[in-house]
Amino acid sequence: MKLNNNIKSIAIGSFDGIHIGHQALIKKVEAVVVIERNRSVMTAGYRRTKYIDKPCFIYHLEKIKSLRAKEFIDRIVEDFPKLETIVVGYDFGFGYKKEGDTKLLRELFHGEVEVIEEVKRKNISVHSRSIKEFIKNGEIELSNELLNHNYSIEGRVIAGQGLGKKKLVPTLNLQVLNYLLPKEGVYATKTKIDNLWFPSVSFLGHRATTDGSFAVETHVLDRDIGVVVGDIELEFIAFIRENQKFDGLDDLRIQIDRDIKKAITILKLPMV
Repeated sequence: MKLNNNIKSIAIGSFDGIHIGHQALIKKVEAVVVIERNRSVMTAGYRRTKYIDKPCFIYHLEKIKSLRAKEFIDRIVEDFPKLETIVVGYDFGFGYKKEGDTKLLRELFHGEVEVIEEVKRKNISVHSRSIKEFIKNGEIELSNELLNHNYSIEGRVIAGQGLGKKKLVPTLNLQVLNYLLPKEGVYATKTKIDNLWFPSVSFLGHRATTDGSFAVETHVLDRDIGVVVGDIELEFIAFIRENQKFDGLDDLRIQIDRDIKKAITILKLPMV
């Protein structure tokens, strides 16, 4: 389907994470062309629009991966007939097997090509792949700084073990699909339910003290939220501790109380 628009400037990339390097491209243009590789695990598909306040056009890699470099640029020019400027990152590759680079882009596109150089923070080169490693290592605060927003996941509320409300603390148990999960452990978080954000403490990992099953669960602090159905969102603020096995539920409950107090301090909530 041929697009009909008057857009004069676009940024092109995969934009998984919408980190500060991506944001340097986006702020210079009218619209964003997202190459969806189906490997985006931080902000897949439509979730990118949460962090991009400009029109987004999603090109699915499966449908364009056979295009040679010139064919890809011809497609871009056809889709954006008023296009004057393309903005890309310094390591941008395009076309069949990424045969094209920024030099070839300048040769093939007859308008202006602006290349954004490497973005660094704390002497760290900002890339989606490096941020993913930080997340997997539980380095959430650093990840959030490089993203310029809190890392978040979405999940559907499911039935849990039933132990939380009876013997520990009440939690919402989540089924999470197609997201990169942080390192196993306990985190200070925020939980979004029905478009409202609540301070929370969350656990993800194998329930070493009970049945050993993998779980993602969150406890909303200082209030009873009642029955929740459907999808909710978790924002990770800071890593609290590693996953560990306790001698029994009493010891686990003591540690959960400590986790809650630490989360309250991290989230700057009043102590109760």
